[in-house]
Amino acid sequence: MQGENPMQRGLIGFNILRRAHFNKGSAFTLQERQMLCLHGLLPPRQMSMDTQATRIMNSLRKRATDLDRYTDLMDLLGRNEKLFYHVLCSHIKELMPIVYTPTVGKACQEYGHIFRRPQGLFITIHDLGHVESILANWPVRDIKAICFTDGERILGLGDLGCDGMGIPVGKLALYTACAGIKPHNLLPVILDVGTNNESLLQDEYYIGLRQKRDRSEQYDALLKEFIESVMHWFGPTTLLQFEDFGNSNAFRLLSEYRDKCCTFNDDIQGTASVALAGIYASLKLTKKTLAENVFLFQGAGEAAIGIAMLIVAAMKEEGVSEADARSRIWLVDSKGLVVKDRAKGGIAGTHKIPFAHEHRYIETLQEAVDVLKPTCLIGVAAVARAFTQHICETMAKNNETPIIFALSNPTSKAECTAEDAYTWTKGRCVFASGSPFDDVEYNGKRFSPGQGNNCYIFPGVALAVIATEARRVTDELFLVAAQV
Repeated sequence: MQGENPMQRGLIGFNILRRAHFNKGSAFTLQERQMLCLHGLLPPRQMSMDTQATRIMNSLRKRATDLDRYTDLMDLLGRNEKLFYHVLCSHIKELMPIVYTPTVGKACQEYGHIFRRPQGLFITIHDLGHVESILANWPVRDIKAICFTDGERILGLGDLGCDGMGIPVGKLALYTACAGIKPHNLLPVILDVGTNNESLLQDEYYIGLRQKRDRSEQYDALLKEFIESVMHWFGPTTLLQFEDFGNSNAFRLLSEYRDKCCTFNDDIQGTASVALAGIYASLKLTKKTLAENVFLFQGAGEAAIGIAMLIVAAMKEEGVSEADARSRIWLVDSKGLVVKDRAKGGIAGTHKIPFAHEHRYIETLQEAVDVLKPTCLIGVAAVARAFTQHICETMAKNNETPIIFALSNPTSKAECTAEDAYTWTKGRCVFASGSPFDDVEYNGKRFSPGQGNNCYIFPGVALAVIATEARRVTDELFLVAAQV
């Protein structure tokens, strides 16, 4: 798989057709078939990649569900990598929601039931002490980037354990489709430390360890060994993308390793960058400066804190003090408005403290909107339909052009639909969502909802890091990515 010439790898004949990286299907020319001992192993007609792609798309469009289309595409990836990326790149708008959110969420929920062939590496808590030998089993040494998860918080769907492998696979497919990074330089990894999802533990087709999630010191030991082994085996510039870790681990692991290796957390930093980019774009419509906005978050986890911190950094760049910048950002979590000395529920996690202001306790998001009068409402807590008609109408009452970002994934977890947002604000809002929505017709106008998804950030960030052989990924990189 290292390189593009199968003969350099000693591959001829049927072995080429069995290697997805080298297989081109019926696109092999007569000369190639003769040189590579493929003559007679393929139908006689040479068929271009474009023609094969059209055939694949015709087949996909006849499938009954998006999950069926997902499994077909993963089968294609497993047997003919070149054709898979030709299809994906040629139809990126149509297929991105299949290989990525929202369909990948459903695929992860059904992963054990639709499992065909392994993609990437599966490293378990029982492999502690042997991680580097597992990395050495991967057939490619020239790995530039790894996307890895422990499956604890897959999208807004919760703990899916080993079945969360669909996320790293989908993310890295977009590294190639959106940034042109060669697929053989990419490696998806699942760190299987168990799952607390009882339905998975009882599922006879679950592919992971049948044990509760390990929260002992062995967990940290596995992470440490994995990262150190990656740096030793693949090199110190190998990019490590943390993906879908639970809140209890995401912040502390990023803090622990960001200055030790080339790494970033997409849920914290990637989400922040794409959200800030959307806010910058909205300012052209609202005619406000960044510091003239009041931001209210539904959620106080990885995504909310990441966005809030990057907004603060952006305001500071414009000359606003850090204290003033923070004062314009409010968080609502499952216990209500995050305020200092909150009597009800307290404040779990130190990451919320910088945004816990002096204010009376408010229990609901609706009351927070009524009292704080935000100009920008951002949903990142995977609480479906949290943005009610009253909330959206209040946003429109208080703002000529309210900003409403329903960023939770997949679509089933969105805080409101695009149609709801445009209808309830009488077509005046700036709307973006994490997963795509169809265009909306309202009052004789057509509205095209924006998609505030990390896929517009992490492939480009990865390409920049790989191209420059950077050894660290800084927050400033994500600020610049939001601005350009």
